[in-house]
Amino acid sequence: MIRLRLKRWAARAFAPLRRDSRGLALTEFAFALPILMVLMASGLELANFVLATKRMGDLAVLVADNASRMGKRGTSNINAITEAEINDVFIGAALQSGALDMENHGRIILSSLQQNEDGGQWIAWQRCFGNLEGGSLYGEQGDGRSGTGFPGMGPADRMITAPAGTAVMVVELAYEYQPVVGVVELPFGTISELAVFNVREARDLSDDPPNPEGVEPSRCE
Repeated sequence: MIRLRLKRWAARAFAPLRRDSRGLALTEFAFALPILMVLMASGLELANFVLATKRMGDLAVLVADNASRMGKRGTSNINAITEAEINDVFIGAALQSGALDMENHGRIILSSLQQNEDGGQWIAWQRCFGNLEGGSLYGEQGDGRSGTGFPGMGPADRMITAPAGTAVMVVELAYEYQPVVGVVELPFGTISELAVFNVREARDLSDDPPNPEGVEPSRCE
């Protein structure tokens, strides 16, 4: 008897709510909002990743271009580069990266690819910048010093080689993408870029650049 009375009371009390649809749209929006937030965050993160990739590609080209222009012409009409000039190229890259903070989240590997005395390819010197761990994918300083066993640098289907009497500046860039939203975790990973420029003028092709200024060389150890 009590249960029946409760049912009747509940039916009368909640009858207006069954006919009231004023909060229906708000309820539907509340259910859809998390999904919309995830979609918006994912779209924003994807757009930022594409922008970061474009900036890293431009940065790699900038470093290779600047490295190809290094050197001060001496009495022999040959440009000689120094460790300080290499450091300046890296400083410029750090400034160009801006908020992406290439120094703490990236790695730049600059290699001077040249021909050895046997006509083969070799990496005369190699310098690095940035705290991201990792070495060159295509060789280390001193590889190919003699003989013709070292084929060059770059992917097998796009092998980079240096002609006689000059050098090629090979830049390998890696950047650990930093999310800006953090709502969803997308598998973007590390951005990798490769850029190459031939040196613009005759250059001193010594094994290691001189260091008259006494600066700390940006070695890859």
